[in-house]
Amino acid sequence: MIRIGIFFGGSSREREVSFAGGRTVYDNLDKSLFEAVPIFVDSLGRFILLEWEYLYKGTIRDFYPPAQHQPRDFQIYIESLAQSPAAWLESIATEVGRPITPADFAGLFDVAFLALHGSYGEDGTIQGLLEWYGIPYTGSGILPSAIGIDKATQQRLFQKMGFERPAYRLIGRDDYLRMDARALEAMLQASLQQLGDPLVVKSAHQGSSIGVSVLRNPKLEDWQQALDKAFFIRRLSLSEWHKLNEEQQRARLIEWTDIREGLGFPMLAEYENEHTTLYHPHELRAWLQKHTGGQATLYALQNTETEVLIEAFIHGQEFSCIVVEDLDGKPIALPPTQIIKQSEVFDYRAKYLPGISRKITPIELPEAQIEAIRDACVSLYEAMEGEVYARIDGFITPQGKIYLNDPNTTSGMMPSSFFFHQAAEIGLDPSRFLTYIIERSLQVRASQPNLHFKSLQLLERLHTLRDKLHNQKQDTIRVGVIMGGYSSERHISVESGRNIYEKLSASTKYTPVPIFLTGNAEHWQLYRLPIHLMLKDNADDIKEKIEHYKTHPIIEKIKQEARGLTAHYAQDAFFEPQAIPFEELPEMVDVVFIALHGRPGEDGSLQAGLEKYGIPYNGSGVASSQITINKYETNEILKKHGIAVAEHRLVYKEEWEQEGQKLIEAIEAAFTYPFIAKPADDGCSSAVKKVKNREELLAYIEASFRAEEMLDPVLMQRLGLKPGAPFPPRDFFLIEELITARGAGRFLEITGGLLTHLDADGKRRYEVFSPSETPALGEVLSLEEKFLAGEGQNITPARFSEDPEENRRITEIVKQQLQKVAEILDVEGYARIDAFVRVYSPEEVETIIVEINSLPGMTPATCIFHQAALHHYTPYDFIDKILSYALSKSKNTKLKHT
Repeated sequence: MIRIGIFFGGSSREREVSFAGGRTVYDNLDKSLFEAVPIFVDSLGRFILLEWEYLYKGTIRDFYPPAQHQPRDFQIYIESLAQSPAAWLESIATEVGRPITPADFAGLFDVAFLALHGSYGEDGTIQGLLEWYGIPYTGSGILPSAIGIDKATQQRLFQKMGFERPAYRLIGRDDYLRMDARALEAMLQASLQQLGDPLVVKSAHQGSSIGVSVLRNPKLEDWQQALDKAFFIRRLSLSEWHKLNEEQQRARLIEWTDIREGLGFPMLAEYENEHTTLYHPHELRAWLQKHTGGQATLYALQNTETEVLIEAFIHGQEFSCIVVEDLDGKPIALPPTQIIKQSEVFDYRAKYLPGISRKITPIELPEAQIEAIRDACVSLYEAMEGEVYARIDGFITPQGKIYLNDPNTTSGMMPSSFFFHQAAEIGLDPSRFLTYIIERSLQVRASQPNLHFKSLQLLERLHTLRDKLHNQKQDTIRVGVIMGGYSSERHISVESGRNIYEKLSASTKYTPVPIFLTGNAEHWQLYRLPIHLMLKDNADDIKEKIEHYKTHPIIEKIKQEARGLTAHYAQDAFFEPQAIPFEELPEMVDVVFIALHGRPGEDGSLQAGLEKYGIPYNGSGVASSQITINKYETNEILKKHGIAVAEHRLVYKEEWEQEGQKLIEAIEAAFTYPFIAKPADDGCSSAVKKVKNREELLAYIEASFRAEEMLDPVLMQRLGLKPGAPFPPRDFFLIEELITARGAGRFLEITGGLLTHLDADGKRRYEVFSPSETPALGEVLSLEEKFLAGEGQNITPARFSEDPEENRRITEIVKQQLQKVAEILDVEGYARIDAFVRVYSPEEVETIIVEINSLPGMTPATCIFHQAALHHYTPYDFIDKILSYALSKSKNTKLKHT
């Protein structure tokens, strides 16, 4: 085995993307060739050999610093504790792994796989350190990395090389801070005259569209706000701050301290002639409370900017293109992807939450223009002396002029990233693509004198291992992973399905078969997916490609160019989706993993079809699924069994159309504002709204009962919905009372997972996990907080008490209540139960059930994996247990029938 040290995390503003990418690499490395060694780099620059359980947390702050060092009302990074004694900080690191130094690297791993982003990751720093210690690493070396991170240097260098660049100007931080209003206005007018309207303002050394603004017809205030954003500065009126209520102040603090769009810590607080360095949200809040009037300014002290680019706006189609070298070192541009955004900036949320933006591969252009883009990307790659691979972004204008910007020597490596998405177009699945990246990186490192012999030895060992293990995977269990569907959570379902596929594909026990379900409530169809369709951006894109499948000449051309590569790594690839009649499914799979959310996966419909053909499946049976999909019916059953639930009622479209005013009055008589409105038979967090007044109630009713599919932008604004947020029309919805503390000493929103087992006598046994504490950053938990890596808070296990013994006792009480709910509803296989918990005393604990998810989300960031890890299940182990239960249950059922 070759030991691969995966470097992820880091100190940059993209550390959460790096953390999620490192986890993807860890999961997808071919386990028959490589041993994955997780090397977490904390934001103080220290290296930690991370215990594997922490890889499956949703965000870095969910585990580091550990929960006991986190305040209850915020989540902090380790830099907020940076003033603490060094020995104490070292002890914190030992709580999640083993602190190591570069001198330890050679004894721990053979090759470094770099999944770091931004400063110290993509700028040549870590590459230089690894070369110093004689460790081969993936990707580009020091020089191309240093060029790739610096947008200002790129402008000057690439322009001299003859590449098209938008007109631009640079503003230095010191010059900017000296400018008064008059000078700022003069600069704005000069920029408009030189560059035109609109203007693009961007940080010079950040990625993922961090610090970027597009200004149309800007006023002086817009101009200053955009420059402040790019320099990571915030100005605020202290009198306005004191007018905010406690909830609004907390929201503002979260915004200012966010490392992507805010400032992060440490920060410099300036008031009149006073300058104070702040490290912690509580320090910031205390400082703000101390000053009552006038103007204050906050400056980021870490990951700040020395220069900001002002560029002319490019009118054209935006694209991203991966360039990868073949085994002979020839760079090949993979099919460029067109990015269709719902806002002008392709920001973090749009890049990484499925369904928010649209990615079309290849870009919709004539073949000659696509080839021109590919040629330009290869030329830029060669000009910057790239090695192994790079991601190059750009625009093409209606006139065919190509502007390239922001070459990334480390691409994002989340499951649906461009890196894997484009490689799949030539038949490479993530596991094989990563193997190739390692092989090619070793070839490149072998050309460096200080890494030559070690890299050659590792290459020889890799080839020997691969030859030995060729065709090893025989007699495996075939698992049909069904994803997609037509519910509002179909995009999350694809993320879940992909994650299941990837975990199983790296095993030697299972062979996953990706299957896409499409259709509607009356009829649905199954399709076997080729890898390149499974890795499309979202469910709608997959559906469109299936329904209108055709080969693209450019992709066929690229396949030919890459045949030397794919001959080794994608011999068995197929490219055309295959319709699967239900009756033929038993010939194709031994068991099914349903990765659908909402209907028809969680309502028993698909389960009934699978049972008809004797196919084992994960999760609960038909009858139980039919109940838990219906939140109203679930509440009613639990209430009859003495389980605490929120007061609730259904609201019907027919009722609204016949007697609207009377309905409003009835709702207001039964419920006090604010209350919760949500779908009664759809998935979690989709169209869930905290309704605070009659105006919002009317907006929710109007949106729910609308006739057209598209939601009016005015209604979206009234409901406070983000672009792309799912809100499908429906015929009825559920209203529930807002669950509050009611005087409890401790009040938490939690989610608890469970797993079922069959004893030797065939009796079902429940294993209930310690629940996670899931505080919402907004009014309700959003899709991002539940499923988007780097978003939200998931503290596992939940903090019911500061006292460890009391916390254990309360946890057991809550777990017993969750098990009782599962038993009442006949839940089996696995599930997730959402609830609120009021702790009045260690003996008096009230658990109020919100909903039961019989097929919970299985995306990489979901907290059910965090909980399973505390029971020593890796994500693969957890999935294996779910499938083993399904197969054992099916076997027992057949024995009973015979």
